[in-house]
Amino acid sequence: MIIPKEEIIKLGIIKEFIGEIQFQPAGVDLTLNKVFEFKTKPIIDFDNKERKISEVKEIEFEEFVELKEGAYKVLFNEVVNIPKDVVGIAMPRSSLLRSGITLETAVWDPGYYGRSEALLIIHNQNGAIFKKNARIAQLFFIRLEKETEEYSGVYKGENII
Repeated sequence: MIIPKEEIIKLGIIKEFIGEIQFQPAGVDLTLNKVFEFKTKPIIDFDNKERKISEVKEIEFEEFVELKEGAYKVLFNEVVNIPKDVVGIAMPRSSLLRSGITLETAVWDPGYYGRSEALLIIHNQNGAIFKKNARIAQLFFIRLEKETEEYSGVYKGENII
């Protein structure tokens, strides 16, 4: 079952949101906080013993940022706190898709909390301009049949200051 807006708010799954307009009937819009460009090659392995995530450099901006065609890491404003019987899945907002842009995310596992990151891919050869706090993803939540083990990975608690 997809969790409706009222229950998302009641459960406190989303914290540090900017405004009520973010809450949709079946999810919540995530907003753009920071943009990073990739600087190094990653190492991806089977058991994460040799994993090395790409180093990035923040692209500074105050109100707007102009991005060329390519891939960027983005940081959301919102803090997500997933209950042990819920999983989160995000999709790009349709305005991105209609502009030649997409957003890739991983699954938000039960028990995850943090300020998440995603992959922004600009396919539009003209690039794109983003305003600070633009709504770029819609995150929706699916209730599991029962509570499960909570996420214990390295990204739990990420980007929490």
